[in-house]
Amino acid sequence: MLRSCAARLHAVGALRGLRGCARPWARSSGPAPEFFHEDHSLPKPSWSKDMRLLFDQFMKKCEDGSWIHLPSYNYTLFQRSQDISAFIHAYLPTASKLINEEKLLQAKIFTRNFEDGLGFEYVMFYNDVEKRVVCVFEGGPYLQGMPGCLHGGAIATMIDATVGTSAMIAEGIVMTANLNINFKRPVPLCSVVLINSQLDKIEGRKLFISCNVQSVDEKTLYTEATSLFIKLDPEKQV
Repeated sequence: MLRSCAARLHAVGALRGLRGCARPWARSSGPAPEFFHEDHSLPKPSWSKDMRLLFDQFMKKCEDGSWIHLPSYNYTLFQRSQDISAFIHAYLPTASKLINEEKLLQAKIFTRNFEDGLGFEYVMFYNDVEKRVVCVFEGGPYLQGMPGCLHGGAIATMIDATVGTSAMIAEGIVMTANLNINFKRPVPLCSVVLINSQLDKIEGRKLFISCNVQSVDEKTLYTEATSLFIKLDPEKQV
């Protein structure tokens, strides 16, 4: 859950950076390391024509400011052990004794640890007026479940990443409390799908977000999901 939380913070940090806020490495001394500048959500030679076409279409929508492209990096949340300690003790005090802080410095984002074209290829866009995040996702051959089909866990991972990004943009640091997924049809391996998330309502620290997974032409519904996220509060132990 902590790694998932970190992944979402990167996307939110990128979004807030566009609005003039500090980048995630701002508290660390010295310049940002080189790997911070590699945006994995930009087009790659391994992308299919459908993936590139949808990317170009959404980037066109970004020109008038109605949509925002969310960069995606493969880096740890903090660059100093004391920053990690402060975060864990503030938000996860009951789990702090079980977490190896030194290894957290080596952590990388789960969905960004495959060679290009073999695993998770995706890019997210955010619409502030509609409170929507759309993820263009292509699951590579290393994500196979049944022969020729994307593994259900892979699509669940991307659903969680997408609705989680929606939640963090809305309320900051959150964690998944519940994720209900109805698999309607199998997703063909190496096909491109659209993951559409919508912030439905906020009740106190609870955020309710719905989601569906569709084919590129939006004629095939593969998956529907509902989720509940809880905004973390340093005053309440997790």
